[in-house]
Amino acid sequence: MRALRIVEPGKIEMLEDAPKPEPGEGEVLVRCSHVGLCGSNTSQYMGLGFWSGGKFPFPAGWSGHENVGIIVESRCEKWKEGELVLALPNGSFGFAEYIVSRPPGIARLPKDAADPAAFVVAQPLATVLRALTRTPVVINQSCAVIGQGPMGLIFTHVLRLMGARTVIAADLLDWRLHWSKRFGADHVIDSSKEDTIKVVEELTDGGMVDLAVEAAGDADALKTTAHLPKHGGRLLVFGVPHHEYQEFPWHRVFQEEIQINTSVGPRNSEFFQIAADMVLDDRASALSEMVAPRMPWDKAPEAFDMYATHAKGTLKLTLEL
Repeated sequence: MRALRIVEPGKIEMLEDAPKPEPGEGEVLVRCSHVGLCGSNTSQYMGLGFWSGGKFPFPAGWSGHENVGIIVESRCEKWKEGELVLALPNGSFGFAEYIVSRPPGIARLPKDAADPAAFVVAQPLATVLRALTRTPVVINQSCAVIGQGPMGLIFTHVLRLMGARTVIAADLLDWRLHWSKRFGADHVIDSSKEDTIKVVEELTDGGMVDLAVEAAGDADALKTTAHLPKHGGRLLVFGVPHHEYQEFPWHRVFQEEIQINTSVGPRNSEFFQIAADMVLDDRASALSEMVAPRMPWDKAPEAFDMYATHAKGTLKLTLEL
């Protein structure tokens, strides 16, 4: 089968004869039509942080995990061949033509879906839904989301959907802030030109926010986000850290009695179907606009470079098989 392999920092190998996986009992084999790139792939592709120091080459297909396709073989009673699905690949070997998946990491999609690629965004949406179950209610709360890549934009949209009173969005790339407004941000901050902490202080008359979400996976972004919750407020750390140890404003967090929650994206299978349903209906259908650009499979090396360098217009970049 066709598969991608990261062989060294910044280099993708295109395989044509990678071993095709076989489903075990209770599993399905999916022939993929689309796979999305994730921010977590960037540090792996570039060899940053945990992924530096001689770990290359990575296994074929690793670490794709945003897959849409057709079940071509089923050893799971409730799932039939021919069904269009959103599927979480076992072991995150999703940069491949065929993947093996198992419930609950499978969601049914409409067989007649006009745009199957649109459902790629349901996988990251599921991670956001899970993350927000780990923090108390956000209805009538003030919120800030630091980082407005695909994950941050989804947080911005879902917080608005859940009844947040105010959503403040910040990013270093000004072109992303147009999307922040599109998905419901009340205020946007260009962090390349403004001091995010001072602007939030001004916007809240010094009160700061009830909930601050770090969705960038960057050490400086986390330090900034930790200064945004009010006394007794909450900090949700979602961006994947690159290092075991990094600076953090512990004194401020301690003195302000800030509650810290974390959420790791891959543990989201039970939210797959509701996320797919939300993309299908009016609750989150707008998020499908983020599935861009869409590039053919043979352009994967170019796609990874675009994603790693945050090329303008690159949001939920998706490869089409």
